[in-house]
Amino acid sequence: MTINAAQIKELREATGAGVLDCRKALEATGGDMEKAAAQLREKGLALAAKRADRAMSNGVVELYSHGEGRVGVMVELNCETDFVARTKEFRSFAHELALQVAASSPTYVRPEDIPAELLEAERAKARDLAAQEGKPEKVVEKIIEGRLEKFYDERCLLRQVYIRDDQKKVSDLLQEAIASTGENIAVRRFARWAVGEVIE
Repeated sequence: MTINAAQIKELREATGAGVLDCRKALEATGGDMEKAAAQLREKGLALAAKRADRAMSNGVVELYSHGEGRVGVMVELNCETDFVARTKEFRSFAHELALQVAASSPTYVRPEDIPAELLEAERAKARDLAAQEGKPEKVVEKIIEGRLEKFYDERCLLRQVYIRDDQKKVSDLLQEAIASTGENIAVRRFARWAVGEVIE
């Protein structure tokens, strides 16, 4: 089967992969765009996994102002090389993360970042609530775990539902970015400010 330039261009725009990689993926899948994209994603994730021990000392700090300056966000997104950090796709991903932070007000990047004492307080709150509702003791632990999962989904950036597509989590976007670049990418930190908010 002959692969034309338009097919390669379409796959390249969808995945961010190189021309040669797109051609090979299309040839291997008989021109099937979805299968070729899946193959490129797998290849990118495998490549990133091989490089897991490499330092992520490059990246960008994305600044975003929303609502005529009423909300400000700063996100640091890291990657392995300056080459990837300068790409339009990487910068666009950093911008999407900043939009997510502005819209959804997460507090932490991932569940591991939550202080143990806060988790313990959430556990105690869930246990008290289950007791007040008269739940049987044998299901209380499941209820607590369910409430903690909901807490993670609300407060942790990577666990939140993506604001532009409720079928995806922010962690799915991160995996897509890793797959398309073939490099490890990490959200290092973020900050969100809103005019008039109470500072503790």
